[in-house]
Amino acid sequence: MRERLVRAVEGAAGHAWTVWSHVRDKLRPPPAPPGARWQTTIADPVIGPVRLTGLIDHVPGAERIAVILHGMGGCAERPYCAATAAGARALGMSTLRLNLRGADGSGEDLYHIGIVEDLAAALEHPEVARYPERVVLGYSLGGHVALRHAALAGAGSGVRGVAAVCAPVDLEAGVRHIDHPARWLYRRHLLEGVKEMVQTVAARRRLHRPLAEIEAIRTVRQWDELVVAPRHGFAGADDYYRKVGVGPLLGAMEVPALFVAGSGDPMVPARSVRPALERASKAVEARWIWTGGHLGFPRDAVVLADVLDWLRQI
Repeated sequence: MRERLVRAVEGAAGHAWTVWSHVRDKLRPPPAPPGARWQTTIADPVIGPVRLTGLIDHVPGAERIAVILHGMGGCAERPYCAATAAGARALGMSTLRLNLRGADGSGEDLYHIGIVEDLAAALEHPEVARYPERVVLGYSLGGHVALRHAALAGAGSGVRGVAAVCAPVDLEAGVRHIDHPARWLYRRHLLEGVKEMVQTVAARRRLHRPLAEIEAIRTVRQWDELVVAPRHGFAGADDYYRKVGVGPLLGAMEVPALFVAGSGDPMVPARSVRPALERASKAVEARWIWTGGHLGFPRDAVVLADVLDWLRQI
Protein backbone atom coordinates (compact mmCIF):
# COMPACT_ATOMS: atom_id res chain seq x y z
CA MET A 1 0.00 0.00 0.00
CA ARG A 2 2.79 2.41 0.95
CA GLU A 3 4.69 1.65 -2.25
CA ARG A 4 1.56 2.29 -4.31
CA LEU A 5 1.03 5.62 -2.55
CA VAL A 6 4.65 6.66 -3.21
CA ARG A 7 4.25 5.83 -6.91
CA ALA A 8 1.03 7.84 -7.06
CA VAL A 9 2.70 10.87 -5.45
CA GLU A 10 5.70 10.59 -7.77
CA GLY A 11 3.42 10.26 -10.78
CA ALA A 12 1.30 13.28 -9.90
CA ALA A 13 4.38 15.38 -9.17
CA GLY A 14 6.02 14.17 -12.39
CA HIS A 15 3.08 15.39 -14.47
CA ALA A 16 3.05 18.71 -12.61
CA TRP A 17 6.76 19.37 -13.08
CA THR A 18 6.70 18.33 -16.74
CA VAL A 19 3.82 20.65 -17.58
CA TRP A 20 5.05 23.49 -15.37
CA SER A 21 8.54 23.51 -16.86
CA HIS A 22 7.07 23.74 -20.37
CA VAL A 23 4.67 26.55 -19.42
CA ARG A 24 7.37 28.41 -17.48
CA ASP A 25 9.77 28.35 -20.43
CA LYS A 26 7.04 29.64 -22.72
CA LEU A 27 6.13 32.50 -20.41
CA ARG A 28 9.65 33.34 -19.21
CA PRO A 29 12.31 31.81 -21.45
CA PRO A 30 15.86 31.93 -20.08
CA PRO A 31 18.12 34.65 -21.49
CA ALA A 32 19.81 33.51 -24.67
CA PRO A 33 23.58 33.09 -24.20
CA PRO A 34 26.04 34.12 -26.93
CA GLY A 35 25.99 31.84 -29.94
CA ALA A 36 27.40 32.21 -33.43
CA ARG A 37 25.87 30.31 -36.33
CA TRP A 38 27.69 27.03 -37.00
CA GLN A 39 27.38 24.71 -39.99
CA THR A 40 28.94 21.65 -41.54
CA THR A 41 27.98 19.13 -44.24
CA ILE A 42 28.01 15.36 -44.06
CA ALA A 43 27.65 12.81 -46.85
CA ASP A 44 24.58 10.64 -46.40
CA PRO A 45 24.78 7.37 -48.38
CA VAL A 46 21.14 7.66 -49.51
CA ILE A 47 20.38 11.32 -50.21
CA GLY A 48 23.87 12.81 -50.55
CA PRO A 49 25.06 16.00 -48.81
CA VAL A 50 23.18 16.94 -45.65
CA ARG A 51 23.76 20.17 -43.75
CA LEU A 52 24.02 20.28 -39.99
CA THR A 53 23.65 23.56 -38.15
CA GLY A 54 23.87 24.85 -34.63
CA LEU A 55 24.95 27.63 -32.29
CA ILE A 56 28.52 27.70 -31.04
CA ASP A 57 29.90 29.71 -28.14
CA HIS A 58 33.68 29.90 -27.83
CA VAL A 59 34.47 30.96 -24.27
CA PRO A 60 37.87 32.71 -24.09
CA GLY A 61 40.50 30.45 -22.53
CA ALA A 62 38.24 27.38 -22.44
CA GLU A 63 39.88 23.97 -22.76
CA ARG A 64 36.60 22.06 -22.78
CA ILE A 65 33.57 22.15 -25.06
CA ALA A 66 30.16 20.58 -24.45
CA VAL A 67 28.00 19.49 -27.38
CA ILE A 68 24.34 19.90 -26.40
CA LEU A 69 21.62 17.76 -28.03
CA HIS A 70 17.89 18.52 -28.03
CA GLY A 71 14.98 16.12 -27.64
CA MET A 72 12.34 14.80 -30.07
CA GLY A 73 10.56 17.63 -31.84
CA GLY A 74 13.04 20.15 -30.44
CA CYS A 75 15.96 22.14 -31.78
CA ALA A 76 19.13 23.89 -30.63
CA GLU A 77 17.20 27.00 -29.60
CA ARG A 78 14.93 25.29 -27.07
CA PRO A 79 15.02 26.95 -23.62
CA TYR A 80 16.64 23.95 -21.93
CA CYS A 81 19.47 24.03 -24.49
CA ALA A 82 19.92 27.78 -23.98
CA ALA A 83 19.96 27.41 -20.19
CA THR A 84 22.55 24.66 -20.50
CA ALA A 85 24.78 26.78 -22.71
CA ALA A 86 24.52 29.69 -20.28
CA GLY A 87 25.36 27.44 -17.34
CA ALA A 88 28.34 25.95 -19.16
CA ARG A 89 29.64 29.42 -20.02
CA ALA A 90 29.46 30.40 -16.34
CA LEU A 91 31.72 27.41 -15.59
CA GLY A 92 34.20 28.35 -18.30
CA MET A 93 33.10 25.76 -20.88
CA SER A 94 32.45 26.45 -24.55
CA THR A 95 29.35 24.90 -26.13
CA LEU A 96 27.89 23.77 -29.42
CA ARG A 97 24.11 23.51 -29.44
CA LEU A 98 23.63 21.07 -32.30
CA ASN A 99 20.57 20.70 -34.48
CA LEU A 100 20.20 17.07 -35.48
CA ARG A 101 19.50 16.87 -39.20
CA GLY A 102 16.27 18.61 -40.11
CA ALA A 103 15.62 20.08 -36.67
CA ASP A 104 16.49 23.58 -37.90
CA GLY A 105 13.64 23.54 -40.42
CA SER A 106 16.04 23.36 -43.37
CA GLY A 107 14.16 20.51 -45.01
CA GLU A 108 17.39 18.65 -45.65
CA ASP A 109 16.51 15.37 -43.94
CA LEU A 110 14.94 13.69 -40.87
CA TYR A 111 16.81 12.62 -37.75
CA HIS A 112 16.04 9.60 -35.57
CA ILE A 113 16.87 8.42 -32.06
CA GLY A 114 19.97 6.48 -33.06
CA ILE A 115 21.56 8.84 -35.58
CA VAL A 116 25.06 9.04 -34.13
CA GLU A 117 26.55 10.20 -37.45
CA ASP A 118 25.41 13.77 -36.81
CA LEU A 119 27.06 13.91 -33.41
CA ALA A 120 30.25 12.28 -34.74
CA ALA A 121 30.47 14.88 -37.52
CA ALA A 122 30.05 17.71 -35.01
CA LEU A 123 32.72 16.31 -32.70
CA GLU A 124 35.16 15.98 -35.61
CA HIS A 125 34.52 19.49 -36.95
CA PRO A 126 37.63 21.71 -36.60
CA GLU A 127 35.82 24.25 -34.41
CA VAL A 128 35.01 21.48 -31.93
CA ALA A 129 37.96 19.11 -32.40
CA ARG A 130 40.40 21.92 -31.57
CA TYR A 131 39.37 21.59 -27.93
CA PRO A 132 41.49 19.04 -26.05
CA GLU A 133 38.50 18.14 -23.84
CA ARG A 134 35.10 17.31 -25.34
CA VAL A 135 31.92 16.21 -23.55
CA VAL A 136 28.31 15.67 -24.63
CA LEU A 137 25.03 16.45 -22.88
CA GLY A 138 21.78 15.20 -24.41
CA TYR A 139 18.17 15.66 -23.42
CA SER A 140 15.56 12.90 -23.94
CA LEU A 141 16.08 11.67 -27.54
CA GLY A 142 19.37 13.58 -27.60
CA GLY A 143 20.45 11.75 -24.47
CA HIS A 144 19.94 8.44 -26.22
CA VAL A 145 22.04 9.67 -29.16
CA ALA A 146 24.81 10.72 -26.75
CA LEU A 147 24.83 7.36 -24.95
CA ARG A 148 24.74 5.35 -28.18
CA HIS A 149 27.60 7.32 -29.71
CA ALA A 150 29.72 6.81 -26.60
CA ALA A 151 28.89 3.10 -26.42
CA LEU A 152 29.75 2.50 -30.08
CA ALA A 153 32.81 4.75 -30.29
CA GLY A 154 34.37 3.51 -27.05
CA ALA A 155 37.16 4.98 -24.98
CA GLY A 156 39.16 5.98 -28.05
CA SER A 157 36.52 8.39 -29.31
CA GLY A 158 38.15 11.44 -27.74
CA VAL A 159 35.00 12.17 -25.71
CA ARG A 160 35.76 12.42 -21.98
CA GLY A 161 32.20 11.85 -20.81
CA VAL A 162 28.52 12.04 -21.72
CA ALA A 163 25.44 12.97 -19.73
CA ALA A 164 21.87 12.00 -20.60
CA VAL A 165 18.87 13.68 -18.99
CA CYS A 166 15.49 11.89 -19.12
CA ALA A 167 16.66 9.67 -21.97
CA PRO A 168 14.78 6.56 -23.11
CA VAL A 169 16.92 3.40 -22.98
CA ASP A 170 14.53 0.56 -23.83
CA LEU A 171 12.96 1.93 -27.01
CA GLU A 172 10.16 -0.59 -27.42
CA ALA A 173 9.06 -0.16 -23.79
CA GLY A 174 9.32 3.60 -24.06
CA VAL A 175 7.20 3.79 -27.19
CA ARG A 176 4.61 1.43 -25.76
CA HIS A 177 4.32 3.74 -22.74
CA ILE A 178 4.07 7.04 -24.63
CA ASP A 179 1.52 5.58 -27.06
CA HIS A 180 -0.92 4.68 -24.26
CA PRO A 181 -4.16 6.67 -24.61
CA ALA A 182 -3.52 8.34 -21.24
CA ARG A 183 -0.38 10.00 -22.63
CA TRP A 184 -2.13 11.61 -25.62
CA LEU A 185 -1.12 15.16 -24.68
CA TYR A 186 2.59 14.38 -24.47
CA ARG A 187 2.44 12.27 -27.63
CA ARG A 188 0.72 15.06 -29.55
CA HIS A 189 3.39 17.50 -28.42
CA LEU A 190 6.19 15.24 -29.68
CA LEU A 191 4.51 14.50 -32.99
CA GLU A 192 3.69 18.14 -33.69
CA GLY A 193 7.38 18.96 -33.62
CA VAL A 194 8.52 16.20 -35.98
CA LYS A 195 5.57 16.73 -38.33
CA GLU A 196 6.66 20.33 -38.80
CA MET A 197 10.08 18.97 -39.74
CA VAL A 198 8.68 16.50 -42.29
CA GLN A 199 6.60 19.24 -43.92
CA THR A 200 9.76 21.17 -44.76
CA VAL A 201 11.34 18.02 -46.18
CA ALA A 202 8.27 17.34 -48.31
CA ALA A 203 8.65 20.79 -49.87
CA ARG A 204 12.11 19.81 -51.15
CA ARG A 205 11.80 16.17 -52.19
CA ARG A 206 9.43 13.25 -52.49
CA LEU A 207 8.72 11.29 -49.31
CA HIS A 208 8.20 7.56 -48.91
CA ARG A 209 4.57 8.24 -47.99
CA PRO A 210 2.08 10.93 -49.03
CA LEU A 211 2.31 13.93 -46.72
CA ALA A 212 -1.39 13.67 -45.89
CA GLU A 213 -0.84 10.13 -44.62
CA ILE A 214 2.08 11.26 -42.47
CA GLU A 215 0.12 14.18 -41.03
CA ALA A 216 -2.60 11.69 -39.99
CA ILE A 217 -0.17 9.73 -37.80
CA ARG A 218 -1.34 9.62 -34.18
CA THR A 219 1.25 7.43 -32.41
CA VAL A 220 5.03 7.41 -32.10
CA ARG A 221 5.13 3.80 -33.28
CA GLN A 222 3.30 4.78 -36.47
CA TRP A 223 5.82 7.57 -36.98
CA ASP A 224 8.68 5.12 -36.62
CA GLU A 225 7.00 2.53 -38.86
CA LEU A 226 5.88 4.86 -41.66
CA VAL A 227 8.49 7.63 -41.61
CA VAL A 228 11.71 6.71 -39.82
CA ALA A 229 12.04 3.08 -40.91
CA PRO A 230 11.64 3.56 -44.68
CA ARG A 231 13.83 6.67 -44.78
CA HIS A 232 16.71 5.14 -42.82
CA GLY A 233 16.63 1.59 -44.15
CA PHE A 234 14.97 -0.35 -41.34
CA ALA A 235 12.52 -3.18 -42.03
CA GLY A 236 10.00 -1.61 -39.66
CA ALA A 237 9.61 -0.15 -36.18
CA ASP A 238 10.65 -3.37 -34.39
CA ASP A 239 13.79 -3.66 -36.54
CA TYR A 240 14.57 0.01 -35.84
CA TYR A 241 14.21 -0.36 -32.06
CA ARG A 242 16.31 -3.53 -32.02
CA LYS A 243 19.14 -2.10 -34.10
CA VAL A 244 19.55 1.36 -32.57
CA GLY A 245 18.47 0.90 -28.94
CA VAL A 246 21.30 1.69 -26.54
CA GLY A 247 20.06 -0.48 -23.66
CA PRO A 248 21.93 -3.66 -24.71
CA LEU A 249 25.14 -1.65 -25.21
CA LEU A 250 25.34 -0.17 -21.71
CA GLY A 251 26.89 -3.30 -20.20
CA ALA A 252 30.06 -2.70 -22.21
CA MET A 253 30.14 1.11 -21.89
CA GLU A 254 33.69 2.41 -21.45
CA VAL A 255 33.15 6.17 -21.65
CA PRO A 256 32.08 7.72 -18.31
CA ALA A 257 28.34 8.39 -18.51
CA LEU A 258 25.88 10.13 -16.20
CA PHE A 259 22.17 9.31 -16.44
CA VAL A 260 19.79 11.73 -14.70
CA ALA A 261 16.01 11.39 -14.57
CA GLY A 262 12.96 12.12 -12.46
CA SER A 263 11.48 9.13 -10.67
CA GLY A 264 8.01 10.32 -11.74
CA ASP A 265 8.84 11.09 -15.39
CA PRO A 266 5.50 10.61 -17.20
CA MET A 267 7.08 10.34 -20.66
CA VAL A 268 10.07 8.07 -19.98
CA PRO A 269 9.03 6.08 -16.90
CA ALA A 270 11.66 4.82 -14.49
CA ARG A 271 10.51 1.23 -14.91
CA SER A 272 11.40 1.37 -18.62
CA VAL A 273 15.04 2.34 -18.02
CA ARG A 274 16.01 0.82 -14.66
CA PRO A 275 16.56 -2.77 -15.92
CA ALA A 276 19.11 -1.67 -18.52
CA LEU A 277 20.81 0.71 -16.09
CA GLU A 278 21.12 -2.09 -13.53
CA ARG A 279 22.99 -4.16 -16.13
CA ALA A 280 25.20 -1.25 -17.19
CA SER A 281 28.95 -1.18 -16.67
CA LYS A 282 30.59 0.72 -13.82
CA ALA A 283 31.22 3.58 -16.25
CA VAL A 284 27.52 4.49 -16.04
CA GLU A 285 26.25 6.43 -13.03
CA ALA A 286 22.51 6.86 -12.51
CA ARG A 287 21.00 9.69 -10.45
CA TRP A 288 17.28 9.80 -9.70
CA ILE A 289 15.53 13.06 -8.79
CA TRP A 290 12.56 12.36 -6.53
CA THR A 291 9.26 13.76 -7.89
CA GLY A 292 10.96 15.11 -11.01
CA GLY A 293 9.16 15.05 -14.36
CA HIS A 294 10.35 14.99 -17.97
CA LEU A 295 12.98 17.73 -18.32
CA GLY A 296 11.42 19.43 -15.33
CA PHE A 297 12.52 19.22 -11.70
CA PRO A 298 11.68 20.94 -8.41
CA ARG A 299 15.14 22.55 -8.45
CA ASP A 300 15.97 22.79 -12.15
CA ALA A 301 18.94 25.10 -11.68
CA VAL A 302 20.51 22.80 -9.07
CA VAL A 303 20.06 19.70 -11.23
CA LEU A 304 21.57 21.45 -14.25
CA ALA A 305 24.45 22.79 -12.17
CA ASP A 306 25.19 19.28 -10.85
CA VAL A 307 25.19 17.79 -14.35
CA LEU A 308 27.42 20.54 -15.72
CA ASP A 309 29.77 20.24 -12.77
CA TRP A 310 30.08 16.49 -13.45
CA LEU A 311 30.88 17.23 -17.10
CA ARG A 312 33.39 19.89 -16.08
CA GLN A 313 35.30 17.56 -13.78
CA ILE A 314 35.13 14.23 -15.61
